[in-house]
Amino acid sequence: MKTEIDLSFAHNWNAEALPARLAILPRRHFVYPQAAEEVERGALELLVRPEGAEAFLATCALGFRDVVVPSGIWAAPCPAALCAVAGGYAYLIDTTAPERFTMLAYRPVMGVRAVPEAGLLLFVGHHRMLAWGAQGLAWETEKLSDEGVTLTAVENGVARGTRWEMRNDRETPFAVELRTGRQIG
Repeated sequence: MKTEIDLSFAHNWNAEALPARLAILPRRHFVYPQAAEEVERGALELLVRPEGAEAFLATCALGFRDVVVPSGIWAAPCPAALCAVAGGYAYLIDTTAPERFTMLAYRPVMGVRAVPEAGLLLFVGHHRMLAWGAQGLAWETEKLSDEGVTLTAVENGVARGTRWEMRNDRETPFAVELRTGRQIG
């Protein structure tokens, strides 16, 4: 499983994906989500070093073992937030208080795209897209597809892509305004 790293946004932490769990766990260790069973199997293990605070180990439960879903680390619009994606399961972690996190409802997330000029981190699911801004969830689109959304370009305040329509059994283009998440084409 390839681990992507995108640090496009300014951030006040450093993080590294570990090849395996540390033999000796640090004093601060957080598991995401907290109620996961057998979270260690295939989990994304991150050693996170927040600026001016004690380092911690973040164990992020794996969604799917498939190369089509992303895994990695993304800087987020809020400098203290870290986005970890493990096999399509996305976690937004507050590095200043790691017990505070959000797990996105998309299971799996099919794509992640940083758009610093819009102050958004975009997440693509099978049917919709959502945008995460400095204050949290910025917007979520209406249903875009019956089963398959592909983001192809982001420019001039618009996200463009293709979607599969069951009714016509074909892919058609779409466009979403980044400011509002409203479909415009």
